[in-house]
Amino acid sequence: MTTQFSAVDIDLTLNRYPAKQASNLQAWDAADEHLLKHLVEHKLADVRTAIINDSFGALSTALLKYQPSRAITIETDAKTSQLGTLHNFECNGINATGVQWCNSRELLPASTQLVLMKLPKNLNYFAHQLDRLSQTLPQGTQVLIGAKAKSINKSLLAVIAKHLGQASASLAWKKTRVISCISDGVKRPLPSESRWTVPEYQLTLSNLSNVFAANKLDIGARIMLENMPAGDFKSVIDLGCGNGVLGLRAKQRYPDAQIHFVDDSEMAIASAQQNWQLNGHKIDDACDDSVSFNWDDCLTHLDAKIIPDLVLCNPPFHQGEAITDHIAWQMFLDAYHRLDNGGILHVVGNRHLAYHVKLKRIFHNCTTVAANGKFVILQAQKRANTAPMTDNTVPSH
Repeated sequence: MTTQFSAVDIDLTLNRYPAKQASNLQAWDAADEHLLKHLVEHKLADVRTAIINDSFGALSTALLKYQPSRAITIETDAKTSQLGTLHNFECNGINATGVQWCNSRELLPASTQLVLMKLPKNLNYFAHQLDRLSQTLPQGTQVLIGAKAKSINKSLLAVIAKHLGQASASLAWKKTRVISCISDGVKRPLPSESRWTVPEYQLTLSNLSNVFAANKLDIGARIMLENMPAGDFKSVIDLGCGNGVLGLRAKQRYPDAQIHFVDDSEMAIASAQQNWQLNGHKIDDACDDSVSFNWDDCLTHLDAKIIPDLVLCNPPFHQGEAITDHIAWQMFLDAYHRLDNGGILHVVGNRHLAYHVKLKRIFHNCTTVAANGKFVILQAQKRANTAPMTDNTVPSH
């Protein structure tokens, strides 16, 4: 993994998160460099700056290295982004005590005078972010958006104009462009979450804009719902829960079980919590241990008292724009270490991802439960007196 960053006379050591992943991916891209280059060349004033969609803190770290006095607010939906940014601050001696944090459902401080932003993969989420910016930014505020040149077209510029203000793109540099937008000061209404039903399971679901499968049940979740494991489970984790549909079905199948929802996306956790209540379940108080909602990097910070006998998992195979299997590795390893002896990890994935190889290396066993032309459901059981063949590392293959 390349970790040495150098741009506009700023030299840093930057890691992806978690740093232990074995991959050739780096923690920044040319769009980060282009935004910094634009900032320096145009001598933009040292004003309160919001940084949005900064995957692992490359922009935030570089900006504070270049101008330590700059007041910044960092907005992110991903816990791994927050943790990665904090790690890179520490590695580069950045004093982060003055940094403000907000999630992607909160409005930026009214004092924001400049916005630096990376274009996210999900354009519905991008439009939602622009609408939220319109709620806060006064007329004339500059918003700079870094992206691959191939992602920028008239349609994208029209979306920005519709949701925030007129925009134009710079010349290409290292196959990237910087979009300059000036807020028009018009407040747009915030979009409502999408809502639909899954009648065969008597479920109603809603999704916020950055939650996977925004307005329908994805086919991986569907085959998982059709093949839930039999058993009298008492503690169930929906790992990578998205809108929480697997955890909700688990509560139907195992009514006495504690259900724990975990996801890297704060919007996913908010959607899961809303769907829990939407489907007739209560969240009584802080002492209620029958359900929990955890914005986390896999199971890194989950309460140590939670020892599941079932983990349900529909792993992502990308992180932002990068295709990677390290998240699945970490999910499987975390599940192994958390499960009670005899506990089960129940996984759905695309057939070509060969998750059975990973599960056998970790659990020493793997059973195919169901399969169709695209997906396979696999089950691995934690057995006493065994240790994973892969431990404390996240190999790429």
